[in-house]
Amino acid sequence: MAKEDNILYTIIKTIPPINNEGWKFIALFAFITALLGLISCALFWIGLILTVWCAYFFRDPVRTVPQRAGLIVSPADGLVQKIVRVVPPAQLKIGETERVRISIFLNVFDVHVNRVPLAGKITSLFYFPGAFFNASLDKASEENERQYIGLATPEGHTIGFVQIAGLVARRILCQITQGQEVKTGERFGLIRFGSRVDVYLPENVEPLVIVGQRAVGGETILADMQSTETQRVGNAV
Repeated sequence: MAKEDNILYTIIKTIPPINNEGWKFIALFAFITALLGLISCALFWIGLILTVWCAYFFRDPVRTVPQRAGLIVSPADGLVQKIVRVVPPAQLKIGETERVRISIFLNVFDVHVNRVPLAGKITSLFYFPGAFFNASLDKASEENERQYIGLATPEGHTIGFVQIAGLVARRILCQITQGQEVKTGERFGLIRFGSRVDVYLPENVEPLVIVGQRAVGGETILADMQSTETQRVGNAV
């Protein structure tokens, strides 16, 4: 293979796939860009930059998912914004005992394809058409548009995760159904243009991530149900 072909192959392999949900938006951005080009060269370049950003937003990279039983992976790329102990929302149907909730904030440059944190069976789905406050705010968990998902493992453990729309997000997409069997790291939906995902760990399970850490969807281990380690602490250095 020629040197030029090697370079082209490397470039092509470096570009991540685009999620199917993104193509209609990319086409819309490209169409508007073409119209802007008829008006002004400067507007055309602005439109082109936004079109490239749109394609970047809907990227859907392949991830290497840890497979050992008991590992709970991050459902999203983003910043671990908060770790608290709270009673899960009733909509998840996973009980009323306090659990650790890990909140992961996604900015507009993060991958927005969401992944299942733990293998099991979907036991509850509930959609709430709420408001669109900044997803980083505490009230986003109670007032924003969101999709609740409850899951049970074959061993009887339960976990909950919630897709929460943000300030500019206006669409939550959840592609799983009640009773569906899912695998750890499997894609299940996305949130368009900035958002947050909350994860309610199984009872008596401690987090292995810390506030301020960057999580990678499908790869970063949030918790290990076989671990006896206490909650981690960390310092910015």
